[in-house]
Amino acid sequence: MELFYASSGQIDRAAGRIRLDGEEFHHLSRVLRKKKGERISVTDGSGLHLDVCITEVGKSALEGDITAMRQVAAPSSAVTVAISLLKAPQRFEFFLEKATELGVSSVIPMITARTVAQPPGERIAKRLVRWRSIMLSAARQSGRYYLPDIVEPLPFRSVTGLQGYDCRLIPYELSAQSAGGTGMTGGKTLFLIGGEGGFTPEEVRLASEAGFMEISFGLSILRAETAGIFAVSLVRARLLERGVGERL
Repeated sequence: MELFYASSGQIDRAAGRIRLDGEEFHHLSRVLRKKKGERISVTDGSGLHLDVCITEVGKSALEGDITAMRQVAAPSSAVTVAISLLKAPQRFEFFLEKATELGVSSVIPMITARTVAQPPGERIAKRLVRWRSIMLSAARQSGRYYLPDIVEPLPFRSVTGLQGYDCRLIPYELSAQSAGGTGMTGGKTLFLIGGEGGFTPEEVRLASEAGFMEISFGLSILRAETAGIFAVSLVRARLLERGVGERL
């Protein structure tokens, strides 16, 4: 099932109408060549599911009638990955794409002691637009009703101070603690993923003092984007083992 996205401002619930423009309009009209009378599924990225019958395909927007509406239950688990910005932008973007497909709830770009790429402030807004576009495309591919969030980069110390998580983990190559012994059984999980060169011993100490648990992803040294993807996959695998096959 193909799923398309609309902002709340594009949905008129009272009138039972919807108007799509921008990237979604381009994909529907130019790529898929949807026509008047065809039916599509639309979500607002916050769990709302709409059945829509296309009534008009214009030059810059598509309009339709909402024929059915329901709310999809939110996932019982949430995975946040705080990952260092990477020297090669395409590697960071690869992580965003695959983590979104696997069900990441939010991503926090992070500045660590060994972060090489630290774009100036004026570039961050443009980066966020691109990152969100990549995650939107990946969410469309995987049919997600809840779009993941991504925020402006935060310093490592700020991330270690974040609260509201049931499980906070820092994968570290020198750790002897197997990931199998952690409490990832649902709820909210936060992973810290280092960049090129990993975390410094001081950062690991600070994270531990802040309440993060050190874990090992095995003896192989993983690239940062691979470690981030593995973290999300690990939680998803745990959910499948428990028989939780919920829609994200």
